[in-house]
Amino acid sequence: MKELKTSKSSKNNIIISLGDPAGIGTEITLKALGSKYLNKQIKPLLVGCKNDIYKNYLKLIKHGVNNIPDPNKLDIIDIPLDKEVIPGKVDKYSGSASFKWLLNATNILLEGQANALVTAPISKIAWHKAGHVFAGQTELLGKLTNKKPSMLFTAISPHNGWRFNTLLATTHIPLNKINDTLTKELIRSKLDTLLNFCRKFKEKPLMQIAGLNPHAGEEGKIGIEEKNLIIPILNEWKLDNPDIKIIGPIPPDTCWISSKNAWSDDSSENNAPDGILALYHDQGLIPLKLIAFDEAVNTTLGLPFIRTSPDHGTALDIAGKFKAREKSMIAAINNAWILAQ
Repeated sequence: MKELKTSKSSKNNIIISLGDPAGIGTEITLKALGSKYLNKQIKPLLVGCKNDIYKNYLKLIKHGVNNIPDPNKLDIIDIPLDKEVIPGKVDKYSGSASFKWLLNATNILLEGQANALVTAPISKIAWHKAGHVFAGQTELLGKLTNKKPSMLFTAISPHNGWRFNTLLATTHIPLNKINDTLTKELIRSKLDTLLNFCRKFKEKPLMQIAGLNPHAGEEGKIGIEEKNLIIPILNEWKLDNPDIKIIGPIPPDTCWISSKNAWSDDSSENNAPDGILALYHDQGLIPLKLIAFDEAVNTTLGLPFIRTSPDHGTALDIAGKFKAREKSMIAAINNAWILAQ
């Protein structure tokens, strides 16, 4: 997996890999770059097919979307498509393109030519069709950098400015492998990672950890993982971090209620946690997307650079219809800027 195209030297501070060309990546990127809500100090470098970007630009203009930048005025690493892609249809060509674009964007970061990476959504199915068998962009970035990254979702409430953080202990693995994956070393590492992130914004954050079983195991009556694994780890971790308040394991069906209330409260004062550790993918993402779908940002921690992404997928059902919302992409770009400072 070597670099496929030589990158150019530039003063850009954020690299944007445009994701699957059959999806909405280019559309939401152009809309985000033209938004009044985007930090105007950001100078992005796009990695994708310049011809495809220009086609999207013309179609957006035709659909009445005028507040978007002219591609001729954008910095672009041009990696042309091998074949024209049909919106909404994933195939090996769209998968090959998004894979190449991410490889080149990553190399630019590793060369020290930018501060952060923003990735538009890709199709894992398209990657597999192209022969790239990765569970997602996070896993590929881990391999390219020889790191073990963590997946955190962060969002800032538009009602009061409160920051909502959820870290996933495990990510893209089957449910039947979660128990074997949740080791003492992993849980402790994820707690440390969550604490370090929350401390970027608050010196003594309040943290929570979700239980694995219904009712957090009911003292071993509905599962023993809390009693035998999670609680002993928490007790040990508390001794090493005596100034940090952490609550849990909390029954998963109530763990995010205080976050929901804090998100929609007009007041910035609340008793919601600054960070929650979810033990598996959907346990964390279902409540997060219900609470903060448009504002949430997928943030990869543990890489040698900042990486963010919208919290949604390729939206193949609306690709080419030019009605995709760009709010999560704006949040992803703005958060990449904030975190890279």
